[in-house]
Amino acid sequence: MHRIFAKEFRPKRIIDNPSEEELRGWALERGGVITEFGNLSVVTKVRNRIAKFTEVVMGELGRDDEQLVHQVLEYLKTKEMIQLDRVMCYNPGFKRNCRVYITADYPRIPLMWGNTLFPPEGGEPDFISITVAEWPEKKTLVFPESGTTLILGSDYKGENKKAMLRQVMYWAKKEGNLGLHAASKILRVFRNGKLRDFGFVLFGLSGTGKTSLSCHSHWLGHPERVVIRQDDVVILRSNGSAIGTEESFYLKTDGLEPGTQPLLYAAAISPRAILENVSVDPKTGRVDFFDTALTSNGRGMVKRRDIAFTDGEIDLKKVDFVVFITRRYDIMPPVVRLSPEWAASAFMLGESVETSAGDPTQAGKSLRVVGTNPFIVGSHEEEGNAFLHILRHNPEIQCFILNTGKVGGMDRGQKITVLDSVKILEMIARDEIVWQQDDFWGYEVPAEIPGVELSRFDLGRYYSGEEIQELSDGLRRERLEWLSQYPGLNKDIVSALKP
Repeated sequence: MHRIFAKEFRPKRIIDNPSEEELRGWALERGGVITEFGNLSVVTKVRNRIAKFTEVVMGELGRDDEQLVHQVLEYLKTKEMIQLDRVMCYNPGFKRNCRVYITADYPRIPLMWGNTLFPPEGGEPDFISITVAEWPEKKTLVFPESGTTLILGSDYKGENKKAMLRQVMYWAKKEGNLGLHAASKILRVFRNGKLRDFGFVLFGLSGTGKTSLSCHSHWLGHPERVVIRQDDVVILRSNGSAIGTEESFYLKTDGLEPGTQPLLYAAAISPRAILENVSVDPKTGRVDFFDTALTSNGRGMVKRRDIAFTDGEIDLKKVDFVVFITRRYDIMPPVVRLSPEWAASAFMLGESVETSAGDPTQAGKSLRVVGTNPFIVGSHEEEGNAFLHILRHNPEIQCFILNTGKVGGMDRGQKITVLDSVKILEMIARDEIVWQQDDFWGYEVPAEIPGVELSRFDLGRYYSGEEIQELSDGLRRERLEWLSQYPGLNKDIVSALKP
C-alpha cells in the first residue's frame, strides 16, 4: 500500500471478507433484483470507466491530489468498508494477491469483483484498490510502484476490475514480460489431415468484438472444437506462451441473443451471472438485452464454467496467431496478414473506434490506442519494441488485422458480420486462405477465403480508383504522423509503413 494510505487508512470498521451469500443478500437489499433467469441484476450510477479522470502518479503527489487524499482518508474514518481478497492468475509463478476496500453501501461491487478472480490463498496483498463510490468528485489515482489505486465517485464494477489488471500488466512489464489487453482461445481443427491445436491471442478495445469472437464456438463438430481461455488480459512471455489472469468474463450484453452468440447468451442467463445496467422489468424480472435505455454498455459478469468449451486452464502453452481486431469503415479489408514489423506497427497504431465502454459521448469516432490497451503505465514505445522482440524470437507466430466494421464507408459500405469474422479465424487456423501481396501497404490481403464471399468487399464497388489512392495516401500519412510521436520506437516498426 502507498505510504500515504498505510499511515492514515483507518476506516471506522472493516468487514473482513464476507461470504458471497452475504454480499448477494446485501446487494438485493440495496436495489438489486432477481431476473426471470434467477440471476441478480444491478443498476449503477456510473455506467462506463472514468478514463478521462484517471491519473497515474509516479513519485510524489501534487499538492491538490495530496489534499484530496487526506480529505478522503478523514472521511473514511467515519465509514464501514468491505475488504475482499482474491488471487489473480493461476500459474504459480504469476499469482498475485489482490485486495479491495469498498465502502459498505456498495456491496454489489465487491460481489462482482470477487467473482472475477480466484479464491484467496493468504498472505499480504500485492495490489490494493480503495473505492469510495459515493465521493462527489470522479477521480482515479493510480500508484503503480506500490500497487495501489484510489477510485472516487464511481460505482461501476469495471473500474475495480481494470485497476487490478492495470497493476498486473505494469508488474509483468517490470518482470520482462508484456501485459496485453487481449483475449485468448484455442482452435482444435484439422490441418493437412491432422488434428492440431492452435493458440489465438485477440487484441481489441472494449466493444469491438473481442469477447464475441473469443467466446464463439465456430460451430465446429467433434473431434474439432474450441477451447476458450481468457476474455480481457493475458501476459505474453518471451517464449511465446500466454498467462491468463481472470476466472470470469465481463461481457457486453447489448443485442445478445442465442442465434449469433449462443455461448455468451447461455452464460448470461445462468443463475450465477450478475447483470449490470441491463433492462429488467422490476415486476416480472423480464430481461431485454435489446433495450439500451439505461446504456449501450450493459454488462454481464459470467463465470468461465458457465461458458461452454472452457476447461480448467486459463493459459496458452503456445501462441500461434495474434489478431488485432479493429473496427474501420473505409478501405481496410476484412483481414490482412502481417510481417513481424508490420504487426508491431499495428500494435502501436491500435486503430479502432471509441465505444460506450470508454467514452459514450465519443462513441463511433475513430481513435488510436497503443496496443488497444488504455491501461499502459510507462513508455509506450518500450512496449512496442518488446512486442517486436517477442515476435522476432518466435518467428512461427503469425499476425493479422481483423476488421469488424465495414468496407466501403460508414453509410454505404458492406458490413463485416460476426459470421464472416469467425469463419476467417477458422480458415486462419486451417491455413486455407489464399493470400496475395498488397503492393501499396506491403502486407498480404486475401484472394480467397472458403466460406466468405470476398466480392462483397471489393473496393471498386464503393470507390473510384482515384478515391482509393487518395484514401490510402491519407491513411498512410495519418499512421506515420501517429508513430512519429514515439522517437524511441525501433526504426523497423516505422519503416514497415513507408513506401
